[in-house]
Amino acid sequence: MKLLRVGTAGAERPALLDADGTLRDLSGIVDDVDGALLADDEALDRVRAAAEAGELPALDATGLRVGPPVGRIGKIVCVGLNYHDHARETGAEPPAEPVLFFKAADTVVGPYDTVLVPRGSAKTDWEVELAVVIGRTARYLESAEEALTHVAGYAVAHDVSEREFQIERGGTWDKGKNCETFNPLGPWLVTADEVPDPQALSLRLWVNGELRQDGTTAEQIFPVAEVVRYISQFMTLYPGDVINTGTPAGVALGLPEPKPFLRAGDVVELEIGGLGRQRQELKNA
Repeated sequence: MKLLRVGTAGAERPALLDADGTLRDLSGIVDDVDGALLADDEALDRVRAAAEAGELPALDATGLRVGPPVGRIGKIVCVGLNYHDHARETGAEPPAEPVLFFKAADTVVGPYDTVLVPRGSAKTDWEVELAVVIGRTARYLESAEEALTHVAGYAVAHDVSEREFQIERGGTWDKGKNCETFNPLGPWLVTADEVPDPQALSLRLWVNGELRQDGTTAEQIFPVAEVVRYISQFMTLYPGDVINTGTPAGVALGLPEPKPFLRAGDVVELEIGGLGRQRQELKNA
């Protein structure tokens, strides 16, 4: 299933995109697309049955904002330097263990919402990423196979980053990762049953129509299942939590000087095969 949330920011309603591309209203049978729904197999079965029976009313998508596909996200755990090609382009050694950092849940916006260039920024960068959404509480998972049973689904994430804040201003990466609007998510949450192999997904990103990233999750140093298993050794993952699993080569940081960092007026488009496409225009904060 392709689950999503539509409507004005803060007042989104749950919806489903059916096989014919018609937007369907879920608000009559579930309250939201969030951790509570993703952890409730019976509720998900009701949604699936209603969709298959053609019982869900259609929504007019004209002018309707698409919000983040998951509501009330608890935490966003991110994996840095998780692609062989991205490590090479930045001159970094591939890490021996996953590099973890956090993004605050309030960085999340819809897939077509405006992204704000922070005040004082000279090095705002793009990163297309596969987002993993957790569907079952995960603690001390023992195997990659077990880890995948805790995944509710997948989505497109844009891990917008400010490289000067991240690298040159001291401390951890958090300064460059948590600026407002720095995590567009969606358009859909595609349930795990529709993604048989998360290591066989194409990722692409364009800036002002120029292809900048063209990669595949096959290049991940730590695959999705290992990332989920590994993180569960250090923290509990709850339904509705999100993991951003890293970006392939092609970010501005890895390009020759003068590096084409983002500015107000730029347009970024990104997609992952089968998971949908995003588009954001940048404006000054």
